[in-house]
Amino acid sequence: MIDGYFKAKIDLFWNRIAQVLVALNLAPNMITWIGLLLVLASCLFYLLYENNLVFGLLLALSFSFDALDGAVARITRNASKYGGYLDAVIDRYQELAIYLVLAYVTNFWGICFLAITGSLLVSYNKARTAVEIPINNENWPDLTERLERIILVCAGLILDPFITMPAPLNNSFLFNIILLTGILAHITAIQRFFRARKMLRKKPLMDNDWQ
Repeated sequence: MIDGYFKAKIDLFWNRIAQVLVALNLAPNMITWIGLLLVLASCLFYLLYENNLVFGLLLALSFSFDALDGAVARITRNASKYGGYLDAVIDRYQELAIYLVLAYVTNFWGICFLAITGSLLVSYNKARTAVEIPINNENWPDLTERLERIILVCAGLILDPFITMPAPLNNSFLFNIILLTGILAHITAIQRFFRARKMLRKKPLMDNDWQ
């Protein structure tokens, strides 16, 4: 939702920071892979030290770097179909890694499963629509897109050491943030389903659709 409504301003911000990477002659796809490595390194740190605050800060830094691949591609006019595809696939692996280590360290398996399945369905419900009809990637300003989910998880980790929830809410701020993220992600997936349903019903069925 944030990226959908404020994309122009957000892109301008990342473009300014990306100038440093452009000066270093880093290709957009290389930056995408570095972003994955940074997230995986952050996850390894969390497995070893189980420090929510530092993990949240490391993820915030990793995801900031991850956002720069698109900015470099725009500045250098080096955008490609493969680059966009690679970025989307890497994004899914990053989320899988984060929720896996969160579940392992905190034992919040149920809500982590809720969150990751919701996240994957949010992505899939738009991607599957694009298989059927051409869509404009910018016209899906939904409730909880990837940026919102990243902000929620990082905030949950960073603030968890400082906020104690009531016993009926499991005492854990992080637990409730992951639960909220999962619920909002599934609501967003349903939101996208109904948008896709409306769009697809306007498309006539062609003879080759049966093949």
